[in-house]
Amino acid sequence: MEKFAFVIHPLSAKRDVARKYPFVKLFPESWIEWALRHKSPMVVSHITGVKSLTGAEAEGWFVGCPLTPKQLSQLPLDEVYRKIIDTVKLAEEVGAKIVGLGAHTSVVGDGGITIAKNSNIAVTTGNSFTVATGIEGSLKAAEMMGIDPTEAHAAVVGAAGSIGWTCSQVLARTCSALTMVDLAEDRLKELSAKLVNARATVDTTTDIAKGIQDADIVITVSSAIDAIIEPHYLKRGAVICDIARPRDVSVRVVEERNDVLVIEGGVVEVPGDVNFNFDFGFPPKTAYACMSETMILALEGRYECYTLGKNVTIEQVEEISRLAAKHGFKLAGFRSFEKPVTEEQIAYIRKNAGRV
Repeated sequence: MEKFAFVIHPLSAKRDVARKYPFVKLFPESWIEWALRHKSPMVVSHITGVKSLTGAEAEGWFVGCPLTPKQLSQLPLDEVYRKIIDTVKLAEEVGAKIVGLGAHTSVVGDGGITIAKNSNIAVTTGNSFTVATGIEGSLKAAEMMGIDPTEAHAAVVGAAGSIGWTCSQVLARTCSALTMVDLAEDRLKELSAKLVNARATVDTTTDIAKGIQDADIVITVSSAIDAIIEPHYLKRGAVICDIARPRDVSVRVVEERNDVLVIEGGVVEVPGDVNFNFDFGFPPKTAYACMSETMILALEGRYECYTLGKNVTIEQVEEISRLAAKHGFKLAGFRSFEKPVTEEQIAYIRKNAGRV
């Protein structure tokens, strides 16, 4: 039996903590954050029933790092590192041989490198499979919306980051035009220069609204704490794949725009009869791609640090995709704001966009 763990943390101090302790709704957010800061990591649930097409089996654990995205980004880095390392040590204590860093724990500091150096078990961010499923989902959704990806204008928000850069490389090989959007202007120019021979024409901008206003396909992967994509930024008929956690796309987009399709990146069907024993908003037997990467590596017996730091290579993305297929992990349809997106809904959005 292979063994893995995955680090999770509250995305909202009041909302997420109140799921387990309803009375905290009565307290100010700052009080809850203070309590979280002084709380030890904990085992949240035991994951059972993961079974590969090869017959290999795995069990795992969700281990909780009690810090919010705001705390992970604003507290002293040494304090944040200590908390995450303590969470990984807890995973080791319960028997895990590899641990995945979830949500903001994967992007703070140096992208898991320091965590891995101070841990006795393998560590991965899951970014390789997140990229693979995000791109696969975006292109499939585009086709369902009547968009030919080879003739499409694509945009990547957060293009200077690890996931964003690899998404940009793949889309530059696939689409006709690509806009790379990020606040890190110098890094953006440095990276875009590497795409000079790409199929797509490539431009860059630090202005999000300007960068996505003409895009048919948008993949957004920023590390922003709050939503950064608003309804009026988007072209009619656009497909937006939001890989970021917390979300980059404002809920107002789906409330006010019935002519654009918003999907979440990296929703994966897990093989076997998996039970996570914890509700993170997905249908039964499905998981985020970053969680799935950890499970795939465990089933493969690859107890090594796989995706770390600020770079994700196309080679890693292609390899983890092959391993996913080998073990039976596959794209599980589309979701948007914790709800399934049906083919009928996509047809409705396509009609509203004038793509009959």
